[in-house]
Amino acid sequence: MSDNEEDVLEEEEQDTQDPVEEAAEDAEAGEEEDKEEEEKEEEEEEEPEKEEPPPHMPLTEEMLKEGLSLLCKTGNGLAHAFVKLEVKDKEITDISILQSFIHLRYVDLSQNALQDLSSLSALTHLLSLRVDQNKLVSANGLGELPYLQIASLASNNLQTLQGLSHPRLESLNLMGNKLRTLESLNCIKLYSLHTLELRANQLQSTTGLYLPNLRNLYLAQNNIKSLEGLEHLVSLTSLHLRDNQLATLDGFSEKMQALQYLNLRGNLVPKLQEVEKLKVLPMLRALVLRENPVEEEDGYRLETLIALPNLERLDKDFFEEEERTEAAETRQSRLEDGLNI
Repeated sequence: MSDNEEDVLEEEEQDTQDPVEEAAEDAEAGEEEDKEEEEKEEEEEEEPEKEEPPPHMPLTEEMLKEGLSLLCKTGNGLAHAFVKLEVKDKEITDISILQSFIHLRYVDLSQNALQDLSSLSALTHLLSLRVDQNKLVSANGLGELPYLQIASLASNNLQTLQGLSHPRLESLNLMGNKLRTLESLNCIKLYSLHTLELRANQLQSTTGLYLPNLRNLYLAQNNIKSLEGLEHLVSLTSLHLRDNQLATLDGFSEKMQALQYLNLRGNLVPKLQEVEKLKVLPMLRALVLRENPVEEEDGYRLETLIALPNLERLDKDFFEEEERTEAAETRQSRLEDGLNI
């Protein structure tokens, strides 16, 4: 055998591995991969680390000077004070300085990093409060604020409605929070509320709304699957339920004598039989059912108008006179034939 041939054989022996050894190495590699996957799964299963609190940033006198405006007479008429404050997007975490500004009536502290509103309890003349886009998990500490009429706490991290119990409050904006239920709402104290904004939360039901003076209710972009407690909303004129999970229209009440506008776009309403359940709403004039399966039903517009003859608009379009005539004739014909309508 030549020297070259021997060299080739040696190289082949080095490249060739015993099958048993190869299998053992593969098994070890597989075990390491499984272990890495398990560690990844465990890391994913672990609760995410709590967000670190933002660095301490007090509301300063300099910020106050820039944000104060609207000079008005004080309550006794003998002095003047600034009654409006707007300080936004300053990453403020501490507003304790406001405890001495008792004459403030309009406060906007949106786009900061507030986690506590207790310093505002001293502002007993407050009429309007906006604290959107902060880091609030509750409204506890606000105090009575006997004259508060407008409150907006949109885009925070609210999980409870405790602390919102202001008898003169007329408009409350809680859009974009993490509310799962409305049962903590202090409806007894909120008897003046006429507009409630709850879009983009995590609500699954309407239980807990005992608000007889409420006129406008926004519940779009939640996970609502059932309508409960609506019979208490006897003054409601406008109800927005777009982009929820409603497959049935049970829950509307004949006590809702004032409801004129109902938006159910983007739900799961399957059949025209569900639409007939809206007959209990005598004042209903505008109904939105786009992006529901029922929209594909034969005679969708005509059958809806037959069931709800007082309806003026379905989705984007008002009913034409020809449609009204056809619906009325069809309705009369069915009545004469003894059919239930």
